[in-house]
Amino acid sequence: MFKYLITISPLGFMYGSSGGFLSPENLVGRSGAKFPPEAATLSGLFFSSNKVKSYISPKELSDNLFVAGPFWAKSDDPEYFYVPIPWHKIISKKGVDEWKMKSGKWHRESEDLDPEYSWQTVNSWVNKTAAIKKNGDVADIPWKYVPILHPKTKDDERCTLAEDGLFLENSVQMDDECCLVYLSTHPLADGWYRFGGENHLVEIKSVLLDDDSPIVKLLRQPIQRSFALITPGVWGSNKFSYRYPKNEDFSQKRPEMLTDKPISYRYRAKGQMGRGRYAVPPGTVYLLREPLDKTWWEFPQNWFPKEGFSLKQVGCGLCLPIEIQGVE
Repeated sequence: MFKYLITISPLGFMYGSSGGFLSPENLVGRSGAKFPPEAATLSGLFFSSNKVKSYISPKELSDNLFVAGPFWAKSDDPEYFYVPIPWHKIISKKGVDEWKMKSGKWHRESEDLDPEYSWQTVNSWVNKTAAIKKNGDVADIPWKYVPILHPKTKDDERCTLAEDGLFLENSVQMDDECCLVYLSTHPLADGWYRFGGENHLVEIKSVLLDDDSPIVKLLRQPIQRSFALITPGVWGSNKFSYRYPKNEDFSQKRPEMLTDKPISYRYRAKGQMGRGRYAVPPGTVYLLREPLDKTWWEFPQNWFPKEGFSLKQVGCGLCLPIEIQGVE
């Protein structure tokens, strides 16, 4: 079980792009931007920092370290962090709506109402959609993209190089009162670290989770017929990415889904870039024909790809049970 929250507070800007470098002839927009960093980035930080000052055996980390995220929180109250809103809950500034099952089909009342919020507090997970909005348990993202143009000058002149003389960094500026949050089975020593692309400085703290923490209670509840992802879901073999596990014990339940288009997912392992994949986005809702009766911790390892380590160890497909109207 996850025992710690790892909070990450940027000391200035952070990196916000997965795209390539830009040349003076190719100054385009914020292509391929991606933020916050995936949980695999934090996993890598555990291993690299442990090499500098060993406090956990490498085998213990390899076998038993699990991390999950990304999430975010108000810095003064990280335990009640924000998670992606399930897709069956539609929360807008104009009102709320909810997808439900009616006569065996997905149905909603207000077809013209589009979701405007995508994050809710974890302690409001089981609340009704209207109550979530009324109680102010939804929020806009607390970061914004800030492009910074870095020149590479000539050695003997204050002029940029004729070729590859400019690099556009799509940095991210977070609200000073907010921080990134990840779940972890192990603590990371408090301190300043270089984290993510471009190695920007951040302050990291490990917060021990109480047994009655909202996320701990939710993760202990077995999933029955419906659940929603709170992290990207990467299922399948090492060659293919699927929308759900193709193993017989899952696929025979024939899931119906509420989801959005796939998102890119890539990570480094042991200094090597992993396979480029597509992931099912957070917030995706699964509705099964038969009860699963498992927590995420009980999901078999063969539901997840494995490249050096199982992607379950970086929190892929972390999900929580939900209730859908019309489903018993």
